[in-house]
Amino acid sequence: MSSSTTPTDMGATDIDHEVGATPRLIRRMMRQRQAKIGAVLTGLVLLVALVGPLLLPWATGYTSTAFSGRPFQPDGVFGTDNLGRDILSRFLDGGLRLLAYAAMATALGMVLGTIIGMSAAYSKPWVDNLVMRSNDVLLALPQLVFALLAITVLGPQGWVLVTVIGVTHAPRIARVTRSATASVITEDYVRAAEMYAVPRWKILAKDVLPNITGPLMVELGLRMTYSIGFVAALSFLGLGMQPPTADWGLMINENRIALMVQPWGVILPVLAIALLTVGTNLLTDALARASANLNVGK
Repeated sequence: MSSSTTPTDMGATDIDHEVGATPRLIRRMMRQRQAKIGAVLTGLVLLVALVGPLLLPWATGYTSTAFSGRPFQPDGVFGTDNLGRDILSRFLDGGLRLLAYAAMATALGMVLGTIIGMSAAYSKPWVDNLVMRSNDVLLALPQLVFALLAITVLGPQGWVLVTVIGVTHAPRIARVTRSATASVITEDYVRAAEMYAVPRWKILAKDVLPNITGPLMVELGLRMTYSIGFVAALSFLGLGMQPPTADWGLMINENRIALMVQPWGVILPVLAIALLTVGTNLLTDALARASANLNVGK
């Protein structure tokens, strides 16, 4: 008696194979030297941002908003800022908000872009064209100009920053998601699910999404990097976090006028943002290389 494999069994086998792709992708990534360097740089900055606020005021003797002396003086470890506040205290307290806003904006953009891209690729051709042409219109708008306009109208509030940055990321993520989804929906396990009248949203969630995690994770790393720079840039322009909030981007703007006299108020946040950006870029490049190698090996 010959054995046979049903479409459902074949689809389940393929899906089980792909579900394990994400851990393998991470392992392949971390074997690369640049990924290890990126993880160290990123972890160091994350440690400062997460633990820093917990160290105040007992580690420095001051909170991030307390006055410790006259402006731009070499008092303390790194001196004082433009208002006489301790630079080290503000630096330790200034990274968490930047990272939190960047992470929330990235998550919002990933959710919106993934839903739009997957839905467009798995819809009728005219719906796909309509969605993606509308997406192209949004891509034509400069991100910074759109952000400046929205923040000027709605005000420099945290939720506005997150929403604006997330929405501007969504069209770019949607293009990547649509391309990845289009290459998956022609697979046999998707056709088998369609034959058994599985709802489309279940096919997208259970069959398609697990198979496009590689490109999405690469895009996640890129968008996180851009979000960090975006939040810092808006704070530098005075449209992000507002005084007296401690923020790395805001610190650069506040202390740039005395760069030659008291440089630490600028050097510390610039160094932290630079290390974080380099670290996340190294991780993203390593992830992209690991994803490409994983796809070739299938």
